[in-house]
Amino acid sequence: MARVTVEDCVQKVPNRFELVLLAAQRARNLSRGEELTIDRDNDKNPVVALREIAEETVALPLLEQDLIKSLSRSPEPEPADEEVLDLIPTDQNIFGLQDVSAEEETSAMPAGDLSPDDIEAAIEAELGGRSRR
Repeated sequence: MARVTVEDCVQKVPNRFELVLLAAQRARNLSRGEELTIDRDNDKNPVVALREIAEETVALPLLEQDLIKSLSRSPEPEPADEEVLDLIPTDQNIFGLQDVSAEEETSAMPAGDLSPDDIEAAIEAELGGRSRR
């Protein structure tokens, strides 16, 4: 077949809109590297796709399934709630304590090793200098 016309293809695929969708999908597949089923004859991918459809060298049901697959979208993930974000580990949780200051060392010590004044100072430091009283 030297030239392909839409009339040649409409005999195989009666709906012109479906024909355009299938030919475009086949041309995209050819661009991605699928093998040709006919000689290229220096034609571009859309023309080769139409020629393949006209000569029935491609399986139209498989091409239709490929088209549906390419047009389908996967559902977007739902946004994470604040509760879930609290459970996600932070850098400090992953890498451990990095620079521990003297105040943090004091607050990290067990309460049995601290005097009541040290406990009071640690509580005030934790509260940002505000007194509990």
